[in-house]
Amino acid sequence: MARCEVCGNDYGMSFEVHAQGAVHVFDCFECAIHRMAPICEHCRVQIVGHGVEASGRWFCCAHCAKAEGADGIVDRVGALPA
Repeated sequence: MARCEVCGNDYGMSFEVHAQGAVHVFDCFECAIHRMAPICEHCRVQIVGHGVEASGRWFCCAHCAKAEGADGIVDRVGALPA
């Protein structure tokens, strides 16, 4: 068993996430998201999906990226950049 680094639960079905040279232990996806999901630099929501990266900054969607000055960002393939 391993202890979740977020909530402290000592759980027999905990899991490890290996990222950027570090190993993290969680008891559920909720705790993993809480600790590891990037935060949108415009609206401050945790990014659980693909998100949008523009000039090294992360956003939850094209709308937030555009609000911060990013150009040519679209939310789906086939859409025209605004």
